[in-house]
Amino acid sequence: MTLDLPDLAAMEALGAHIAALLQPGDVVALTGGLGAGKTTLARAILHALGHEGEVPSPTFTIIEPYDAPPLRLPVAHADFYRLERPEEAQELGLDDYREGGVLIAEWPDHAGGFAHEAGCLSITLEIVGQGRKATVEPGQDWIKRWV
Repeated sequence: MTLDLPDLAAMEALGAHIAALLQPGDVVALTGGLGAGKTTLARAILHALGHEGEVPSPTFTIIEPYDAPPLRLPVAHADFYRLERPEEAQELGLDDYREGGVLIAEWPDHAGGFAHEAGCLSITLEIVGQGRKATVEPGQDWIKRWV
């Protein structure tokens, strides 16, 4: 499924839609080139889950945890861009961050990918003019939820 995201409001609406559907164990895998909007969509999801304040890009920290409460669910926001080997994701204790929560993964391919997981919602973002295009591929657990 392809969605047109002509502006920030559309990106925020997509983030709110995703946030409303999230369940423990889910992964939102965000793929796209530099500047495609991965962190912007992650911020929209986190704000819709109840985070107030800034959402820094985890480019240098690799993983930024967000607790519940105040969020509806605990979230680990990860940016795997700097990983050289997929095994490094496990060395970071990724499973501990995911326990009972949600993973928002930027550059998921650098961590070995998550599309094989039933709870993975894969989103590829592309720049189109001044806006973005999102290609959404729901995993098995998302098929009935994603409408």
